[in-house]
Amino acid sequence: MSRKSIQTIDDIALVAKVSKSTVSRALNDSPLVKEETKEQILAIARQHNFRLNAPARRLSLKQSCTVAFVTHAYHKDFSLDDLFTLEIMGGVSNGLYELGYDMLVIQVSPRDSDWAQQYLNSGRVDGFILLTASRKRSYIKNLVDVGAPFIAWGVSTPNQNYNTVNGDNFSGGKLATEHLIHTGRQRIAFLGGPAGELEVQLRYQGYESALQAAGIPIDPAMVVHDEYCSAAGTEAMERLLERAPDLDAVFVNSDLNAIAAIEVIRRHGKRTPEDIAVVGYDDLSIASYNQPPLTTIRQDIPLAGKLLAQNLVQFLKTGVVSQVTMPVELVVRQSA
Repeated sequence: MSRKSIQTIDDIALVAKVSKSTVSRALNDSPLVKEETKEQILAIARQHNFRLNAPARRLSLKQSCTVAFVTHAYHKDFSLDDLFTLEIMGGVSNGLYELGYDMLVIQVSPRDSDWAQQYLNSGRVDGFILLTASRKRSYIKNLVDVGAPFIAWGVSTPNQNYNTVNGDNFSGGKLATEHLIHTGRQRIAFLGGPAGELEVQLRYQGYESALQAAGIPIDPAMVVHDEYCSAAGTEAMERLLERAPDLDAVFVNSDLNAIAAIEVIRRHGKRTPEDIAVVGYDDLSIASYNQPPLTTIRQDIPLAGKLLAQNLVQFLKTGVVSQVTMPVELVVRQSA
């Protein structure tokens, strides 16, 4: 057979004197094929510059080898508020690339109840990675109801068994508050994300535990909640200073909100950390460039993204549900 005539798996099978299924397994590095036979088939493929037709293979397997990354609703302009999404998306993209998968970024309308079914039925994606905090529970219910393969960033909803990756939120809240206590702070405020989010509740429990262990009373006036964005951080810090002008520290559930809070403190004629110490959360890339550089709780965001990718693909292949809690650590800089 001439060099140009090796165009299909059938052609390789004819030259190697094996079945078409054996060639397919060998090209996909199956352990079911003897090494000697596998090497013979791969040598023929290399000699004739043969490559598997990826679209045809995906069609035959009824797989797209594409995963949908579900983000928050569309807003007009890029802002710093997108940094967490972008950093975790980078980790997801790297993880999927290593596994031979592609990523499709999708934005879901809150009014669309059929989005998951439409993407699955069209064959465009094999599963979903859910990041968005807003309306997360309704999105999860939608995915569970249609039996869609998915994994979510964050704490799993009680009494539901699905794939998750999240940080150790209780330990994060406790570490941040203990650090502030050890630096001599006594009036420590809590600036949390949305009150209904399980992650925020766990961070508050860590904050509460550290204060109780130190014998510091919990003041409800020094606890506020808002969304994860700079504008919300600004408004929440203004409320805290109005309610408790004598506060000397604040644990903020987001680096972006913490940076906004430091600016509010500055506008009120106070200094960070001399007058009010600030600890953030996430350790985004911007945290070390803030003035002063931000003390924060580090979640390994690139690793989190990679785990979201790896564990979803594992679920697609095996059906094994995984719920991973990543450790967090305190990163001390100059804001506290």
